[in-house]
Amino acid sequence: MTDRPWLASYPQGVPADIDPSQYPSLVALMDEAFSKYSDRVAYSFMGKDVTYAQTDSLSNAFAAYLQGLGLAKGDRVAIMMPNVPQYPVTVAAILRAGFVVVNVNPLYTPRELEHQLKDSGAKAIVIIENFAATLQSCIANTPVKHVVLCAMGDQLGLLKGALVNYVVRNVKKMVPTFELPGAVRFNDAVAQGTRGTLRKTDIRPDDIALLQYTGGTTGVSKGAVLLHRNIIANVLQSEAWNNPVMNKIPAGQQPTSVCALPLYHIFAFTVNMMLSMRTGGKTILIPNPRDLPAVLKELSKHTFHSFPAVNTLFNGLANHPDFNTVNWKNLKVSLGGGMAVQGAVAKLWLEKTGCAVCEGYGLSETSPSASCNPVTSTEFTGTIGVPIPGTSMKLLDDDGHEVTTLGQPGEIAIKGPQVMAGYWQRP
Repeated sequence: MTDRPWLASYPQGVPADIDPSQYPSLVALMDEAFSKYSDRVAYSFMGKDVTYAQTDSLSNAFAAYLQGLGLAKGDRVAIMMPNVPQYPVTVAAILRAGFVVVNVNPLYTPRELEHQLKDSGAKAIVIIENFAATLQSCIANTPVKHVVLCAMGDQLGLLKGALVNYVVRNVKKMVPTFELPGAVRFNDAVAQGTRGTLRKTDIRPDDIALLQYTGGTTGVSKGAVLLHRNIIANVLQSEAWNNPVMNKIPAGQQPTSVCALPLYHIFAFTVNMMLSMRTGGKTILIPNPRDLPAVLKELSKHTFHSFPAVNTLFNGLANHPDFNTVNWKNLKVSLGGGMAVQGAVAKLWLEKTGCAVCEGYGLSETSPSASCNPVTSTEFTGTIGVPIPGTSMKLLDDDGHEVTTLGQPGEIAIKGPQVMAGYWQRP
């Protein structure tokens, strides 16, 4: 116990450690979810529900299509999209096919995109047409050979899908003209894959699941190499951490999380998408969190329990005139991450929702969660909490010695099953 004094602060029922070896890969975790929760809603997007069974069959077909391109196990496939249903389908497809996910920020400039595609060695990219012009301007200088194009309305059915695509392209003018000869449309790729067969790939815990590029605040943007077991560990750690309050969801209610953070960001990738897979939860996909009226309008239609967000979003929503059109009473955990949460924002959020912002700390390199405040907290602490199950932390001075005096600055060193294998091609 002495080497982990923080265990005394754990809420009742939270284990000291988790066992990431219960799944050999993220594919095994997803396969379990697809069979166990097949009839449940996995994603809700613009009024359309996608079940686990549908996600299963779509990703299976798309995985078969990707394998048919002649890519080899371990090849990298980039994803450049906002939160649309094609995102989770594509992630599942890439992993099931034995490839590596490369998450790309859709707001990248051509220069940033070119760097990431070259650095990762991505041979294929699945991109929403809104950003295709960015790709067009740099694709010649990258190893990308295959492009799959998505549109906002792809998964909304014929009529609604056509209408949404028309509005996005012609009314809101959100799709700049582009030319990408040989690009295949997402729905066509899935249809093609339906006629093929997905070859089972042997995926091990130490195989790479994704390259998660860091912000590049310290020089050039680097790819954190996250293994299947890293993400599995963080999913199980997050589940164990949230259980004291998520266990209080009334029987018959499906655990539901709001996904307003972008899925290309590791916070949403693990704590929204993958954690929901594990728990059979429903994820409400918010494509543009900056459009606060649209966010609140969408949330007013749902019962939800978990809301991971960043300070700016908590602040924007809590101060919005439409805030009370949403029923916040079922909210069990408001997770703050990605940046420091401000005390005034947390105070207002608690006043308005009755659910304290529970701040955590992590980084792309830790898949991302490393520490968090107990979810049973009834007030905002302004701290990063305590290390989550299976995680150790210590503070080191400039010479690498442990800092022992309270108030003395040091660098945080983190050890745990969620810590990355290293930086891509940068020993």
